Amino acid sequence: MGKNLLDILRIGVFYDGYYFYKVSNFYKYEHERKSRFSIAGLQDFIRNEVASFSSTDIRQCQIIDSHYFKGRSSAKELGEKVQSERVFEDILMRENVVTHYLPLRYGENNTFQEKGIDVWLALEAYELSIYKHFDILALVAGDGDYVPLVRKLHTLGTQVMLLCWDFSYHNENGNLVETRTSRQLLEEVFFPVMMYQRIEENNSDYIKNLFVQDKMMGEKTPALFVQGTSEGDDLRSQEYISTILTLNINGFGFIRDEERNNVFFHYSTVTNRDFTELEPGMRVKYRVEDDEERTRRDNALRYRAYKVTVLD
Repeated sequence: MGKNLLDILRIGVFYDGYYFYKVSNFYKYEHERKSRFSIAGLQDFIRNEVASFSSTDIRQCQIIDSHYFKGRSSAKELGEKVQSERVFEDILMRENVVTHYLPLRYGENNTFQEKGIDVWLALEAYELSIYKHFDILALVAGDGDYVPLVRKLHTLGTQVMLLCWDFSYHNENGNLVETRTSRQLLEEVFFPVMMYQRIEENNSDYIKNLFVQDKMMGEKTPALFVQGTSEGDDLRSQEYISTILTLNINGFGFIRDEERNNVFFHYSTVTNRDFTELEPGMRVKYRVEDDEERTRRDNALRYRAYKVTVLD
């Protein structure tokens, strides 16, 4: 796919925002790197990958369009707790990434869910590929629902590079959480890049630049103690209402619950917010269960929260 000196390879980048959010959280809270992804670093990585597999000078590999698609809570639901979202939007704008949002909607188990984002991404990607003549479309996603999009793009002569991750970890309840890329999607794309494997096998500056330290919640942020209440006494069958006591950069925190010596919670149990949007003092509704691991370690009865819903 070599190009003449005066030609460029036109690259379009499309982010499935919720997928990227899960991957970024994994590296921030579960992986030893404890860092989020850098948008600038990832886009430089894409250009380098295109230059490498096309045997083209990187100066001829240019990202001419980037788009980020995600569901998000409404302003009414978020209230004034929008700082982390605005900070990330500023980063996207600085890197010339166009944002596309749809409101989250209530789904099963009274949790917020995305509806229609993958369809919107596919329609925009196909339409822009027609008008902007992408040579390469870099797709940051893992869902098999994008297979029809990939096939359509191939009919236009646009080749698809897929940036995807397969990883697993045990959450604070001991349950296995897995993210797996659709095998069919991997087979359809022109150039699949298994990012988790690439990151684990290579610790060069090229890979390190994919990450940035999160400055929004540093390790030296002091814990804020606030008053709260708890209601009911029946474990698991009752919902309690109180406030967030402390938050930790590693993705967990404690809820004020004086009867139970405060209750531990993990970022994965928060049902309606990104963990980075939380602040000490926020009112939350939650259920509790015995924390067997902490009970054994501390030689005293300990509890942890699950189905944590922010009320503010």
